[in-house]
Amino acid sequence: MRKQTFKMRLLSLIALCGIVMAFASCSNEDVAQSTVDTNTEKNSNLTSFVTGAAATRTSLNYDDGAFFWEAGDHIYVKDDNGTWQKSSNAPTEKTASFKFMVPGKYTNSTTYKVYYPGKNGFNNNVTISATQSQTQPNSTIHIGETGDCGTADAKRNGGMFNFRLDHQAAILVFQPFTNNTAVKNCYLTKIEVESDNDITDTYTLDTTTGELTGTGSGKSITMTTKGSGSYANGFPLTNSAADLATNGAYVVIRPGRHALTVRYWIKDYATNVEGAITKTYPAFDYEKNDYYDMTANINVKDYDGRQYYQWDAKNNYWNGHEWNSADPWQPVLANDYNSNTASGTFYNNEPATGGYAAKFSCKTLRNANEMAWYITNGDPHWDGEELWTTMGHLHKGGMWFREKRYIPMMLDSRAPSPVNADMRSYDRQIYGTPTQGAPTYKNSYFFLPALGYYRYGMINEMESAGYYWTSTRTPDDTNWAYRMKFDSSSIELLTDDCDAGYYVMNMN
Repeated sequence: MRKQTFKMRLLSLIALCGIVMAFASCSNEDVAQSTVDTNTEKNSNLTSFVTGAAATRTSLNYDDGAFFWEAGDHIYVKDDNGTWQKSSNAPTEKTASFKFMVPGKYTNSTTYKVYYPGKNGFNNNVTISATQSQTQPNSTIHIGETGDCGTADAKRNGGMFNFRLDHQAAILVFQPFTNNTAVKNCYLTKIEVESDNDITDTYTLDTTTGELTGTGSGKSITMTTKGSGSYANGFPLTNSAADLATNGAYVVIRPGRHALTVRYWIKDYATNVEGAITKTYPAFDYEKNDYYDMTANINVKDYDGRQYYQWDAKNNYWNGHEWNSADPWQPVLANDYNSNTASGTFYNNEPATGGYAAKFSCKTLRNANEMAWYITNGDPHWDGEELWTTMGHLHKGGMWFREKRYIPMMLDSRAPSPVNADMRSYDRQIYGTPTQGAPTYKNSYFFLPALGYYRYGMINEMESAGYYWTSTRTPDDTNWAYRMKFDSSSIELLTDDCDAGYYVMNMN
């Protein structure tokens, strides 16, 4: 994958550290470990492993790649007897340097390997967590708990041992953004990362190379992005460009070549709708000791709230008082109500004999015959998980239909069986039953959201049903016209009162 696709920041995460040997007499060095006092740095049975002034472990500063030690961090070293030793102390707060006190004897070699297996690891065993959590944006305090790890070869330099810590995990830095007004009203609640191979499990830091070894089986990581206070609902999505401070999230993975599928879960707390927006990333080499920008435009299809009309009216149902106007009357949520009637919104009741075609807002719509073909031969699929937005809020649910070009013999002059007649001249009905779930090959289908309808000052059946006008009025009746209605279990085409506020949309 090309670098500009990921906007990679390949900064070295290697930092200089030092081990200071506290020499003691042989008798003191040979004291059993059970007698070691782990509460004092002056105890001669402990060796001082001192990090350098550079920030080194275990939270990350994104801008310069520097790490800091965090409260509870420990290091591990094998002593001269081949026994694993854990530092007896740990930082109590975030710090750029720290003196670790490690039991054991370290005089037989000029080089010792230092291990940092993460907060939940021990010795040289590392667990990259399948469940990770970050409680506020652009925070990396959690990475030591979720699998970030490192090793170093400590080399004697006089009375000190110097080493450079080499980080063995890779870090994905997710930075979602959106230009959709409705999505900006949502929160990022979690991120799911799926790989074509293992990215999470328990691994071993090799005692020779220091690298992660072993074959894991975990191919999925879930990062929860919720905390407390202003982040109790999740991370905001108010940014129109990548912005770490708004919603930056850090996920630790095993390095290697991975093809990733990422699902960004978002929630609108006004509609209580939660769903995932999926992005795919082709196979790419995610190297150890690096972190990678994963920017993503989190967007879903938005549908215009001004497209509700009485049949073939010249103006939309809330003309001049739309939801985003200076004087809004239009209800946008299920419990909203407004009894006012906007002017110029009455349906077209022009007298006519026989079939009548629309002249205004419904003029370019499919006629009743074409709509019947969609129902009987368009392989309708109800999809309760497809996300969409309208009037500033997130919703889901609707119907997929085959596009006209994929429906053989589709005619605008005659309805299919069982009608087998021109519905523009006869009052007929068509019924159908949808298949459940999205079609396998969406490229040959189009989607109609369950936008509900307006009547009696309310928005009705939002997310439950879709009501769509045709261009065909009922023969010899100026007050009725054909519309299609669908819900999760049924589809119907029949005539209905022209004064209902159904949706107007040109279909593929």
